[in-house]
Amino acid sequence: EHVERARTIITTNDSPDIGFDRSINAYRGCEHGCPYCFARPTHAYLGHSAGLDFERDIYVKTNAVEALRAELAARSYRPRPIAMGTNTDPYQPAERRHRLTRGILEVMLETRHPVMITTKSALVVRDLDLLTELARLNLVRVALSVTTMDHKLSRKMEPRASSPARRLEAIRLLSEAGVPTAIFASPMIPAINDMELERILDAGKAQGAVSAAMILLRLPGEVRDVFREWLLRHFPDRVRHVLSLVRDTRGGRDNDPRFGTRMTGEGPYAVLLRQRFEKARERYGLNTRLPPLRTDLFVPPQLESRQMSLF
Repeated sequence: EHVERARTIITTNDSPDIGFDRSINAYRGCEHGCPYCFARPTHAYLGHSAGLDFERDIYVKTNAVEALRAELAARSYRPRPIAMGTNTDPYQPAERRHRLTRGILEVMLETRHPVMITTKSALVVRDLDLLTELARLNLVRVALSVTTMDHKLSRKMEPRASSPARRLEAIRLLSEAGVPTAIFASPMIPAINDMELERILDAGKAQGAVSAAMILLRLPGEVRDVFREWLLRHFPDRVRHVLSLVRDTRGGRDNDPRFGTRMTGEGPYAVLLRQRFEKARERYGLNTRLPPLRTDLFVPPQLESRQMSLF
């Protein structure tokens, strides 16, 4: 693990493909070790590989909570929902020790600030006390990402993430506590887990999920090589078939970075998958339109005066 002092903690984006314009990542790298993770290339900026280094060299922004307080206290700050879990999982194993995600949620509750969480970890239920309070004020949404219901396949795809059963249990516990929870079937990988799409949505609904989303596999930058190596190791007989289907959804290339198509893909396979998703979402009643998270309750945090900190 590496200690990092973040100058700023809120990252902004202007992508039309995602439903938020700001996010927080208290960690860089992710121990879950998913071979298809689109965030892997970001590790190259730190002089590491997108492969094993991304899973082993975890950067911990130890001052994340104080950096957040400072940014929310700025006079010019205007609240909009902040997403967590966009690049690396906020509840990956390092969070058990460092508790940065919990610290951030405490600030969110104190300042009445809206937050959205996506995770593959059952550790999220540790913070049920904070999430329940945030939900009472319509300040939080949580999404559990479930890629397969098959425990063995899950161990191959996400070696150090919570088992599918524990993630589904987390959906149940969150839902029962009144926290609006979604099931994310992502990524869908052609000829690996795509046949499970309906099962995943059905299981999420049974545990209380109110909405669903799906993302088709993306292979930006070095992710293609990491994913190909993984296929060769676990599914040597399917390598050509899987990669050929992936290219069919990306205009003949390994990746299509264009806004509008990068999350959904195009071509017959992608269209069919999208139709299956829409039908299943309707069948299981996972298309609930939730009211937008509130931004009108926001109260800037109190910062200790600099004078006092001298004594």
